[in-house]
Amino acid sequence: MRRGLWFVAGAGTAAYVMVRGRRAAEALTVDGLQDRLGALSVGFRMFRDEVAQGRADKESELRERLGLVPHGTPELEGGRHRAVASTTPPTTPTMTPTMTPTMTPPMTPPMTEEGTT
Repeated sequence: MRRGLWFVAGAGTAAYVMVRGRRAAEALTVDGLQDRLGALSVGFRMFRDEVAQGRADKESELRERLGLVPHGTPELEGGRHRAVASTTPPTTPTMTPTMTPTMTPPMTPPMTEEGTT
């Protein structure tokens, strides 16, 4: 009885070690490494999308709670915030010769003295 038990235990251990060794060897091949990197990139994209969705949901919830509309500016009226569309055009990013982004103010007409044109 003892010999049979140890034989079965040894055979099971040998099979387990062989399967694990084959999986480890396959994981270290070029195809195995490509599969792992592909799975890692898919996981990263899924995480990034989940974070972006959560951020958008929270922003929408906050805007709704504060009474803001997207790209509007809050204005106090009767003790509550009310969203008002911006009357000034948004600034546009431009590139300097050193290729660093800067913000330029919106274009305004030149000031003239009263009575002259």
